[in-house]
Amino acid sequence: MIDDEVRAGLEPHGTTKPSGPRKAGTVAVVGRPNVGKSTLVNALVGTKVAIVSDKPQTTRRRVLGIRNSAEGQMVFVDTPGLHKPLHRLNKLMLDEAYEAIREEDVRLLVIDASAEWGGGDRFSLKILAKAPPPRLAVLNKIDLVEKNRLLPLMAQLSDAKIFDEIVPISALTGDGLAQLTAALLSHLPPGDELFPQETITTTDDATRVAEIVREKFLERTREEIPYGLGVVVRSYREDEERKLTVVALDVIVEKDNHKGIVLGRGGSMIKDAGTAARLELEKVFGGRFHIELTVVVKPGWREDTRFLTELTS
Repeated sequence: MIDDEVRAGLEPHGTTKPSGPRKAGTVAVVGRPNVGKSTLVNALVGTKVAIVSDKPQTTRRRVLGIRNSAEGQMVFVDTPGLHKPLHRLNKLMLDEAYEAIREEDVRLLVIDASAEWGGGDRFSLKILAKAPPPRLAVLNKIDLVEKNRLLPLMAQLSDAKIFDEIVPISALTGDGLAQLTAALLSHLPPGDELFPQETITTTDDATRVAEIVREKFLERTREEIPYGLGVVVRSYREDEERKLTVVALDVIVEKDNHKGIVLGRGGSMIKDAGTAARLELEKVFGGRFHIELTVVVKPGWREDTRFLTELTS
């Protein structure tokens, strides 16, 4: 649960007068896979704009989440995790992260405080060291860590001498988010809103639907299947007579045996994932949805430049 102090600090539409000039800018949210970047962006925006799973490399493209307050507008850019690319898809994902690091106003490195420090963390620090300031670091998942473990981690980040501020947080519980939003605002440039105040994300509805469907399959599959699974919208239309949105999607897998796994015995998995996706879509968008899913085998799709352009555009 988010306590009252944190909730007040995250109030999206300010009810108090700002103490200085309004701020507006972009924040690149970067870090290793599975450190909680998407969970953090969703928490800061106040609603779900990015899918979340316990599988690495869930985020495949930059996702914008927009938070408005009395002090200004923060545009969070959720990025794919920093990792060694093994396929063309992974290279495109990494390029998305690098571009955000270069272009956005503030760089925010997210680190999993509950995980062992390793080569991926050193790689992330090396990348951030080459990026222009301001640079902030957050130690996420502090709800999973004894407090006496945090000080050495914060000292280690401080010794890198590349961060303007280091903030311990839990994106899941909300602990520290008020302090983080204040720190980020202090580093944003003054200016007017970059997007209308009612905008929470620039991702189109069809893409958000495809991502939510993919999330439901990520929750239900293991081993190599999540990495070789993609979802593409085939058609998206409003059925005025039935008063619902009808979306037909292709679930892409690389191997024939993966198709059987994704379908499940007697179609059990695809039915379960489709139902879960429909319920969440109706919660996120409002209104009723009808989801039609077809599993398609496309060997080597992660190396297919033309298909990847369609998938990630």
